[in-house]
Amino acid sequence: MMLALEDFIFEIGTLPYQQLQRATAWKFAKSERFGARDAVQFVGPGDDKITLTGALYPGFAGTFSSIEQIRTMGSKGLSYTLISGTGDVMGQWIILSFNENRSEFLIDGVPRKADFTLELERVDD
Repeated sequence: MMLALEDFIFEIGTLPYQQLQRATAWKFAKSERFGARDAVQFVGPGDDKITLTGALYPGFAGTFSSIEQIRTMGSKGLSYTLISGTGDVMGQWIILSFNENRSEFLIDGVPRKADFTLELERVDD
């Protein structure tokens, strides 16, 4: 298991990603001051986003049904528990977007490759 989003398991047989990028931000309130830099005060956590990118090759790595499963989960508008491959519970996450680019078509129009990008955002429990 590479990662789990609730019951969906990211692995070679489902949706294997090659890159995981995480961006975490924090919020600060600013007050202008005469003759000095703005005063800042920490007001809490900001956005926490994960972007997974990869490619699936049906019959070798990944399945198109996994893409449909992720789209169905996103359409529900729910948050899902994210668990790392090492078992760390990373909190609740929503699916912001899923993009795919299918290529390498066979004569009957069946794609042999699909590059994808999945964007997740952390939400409070």
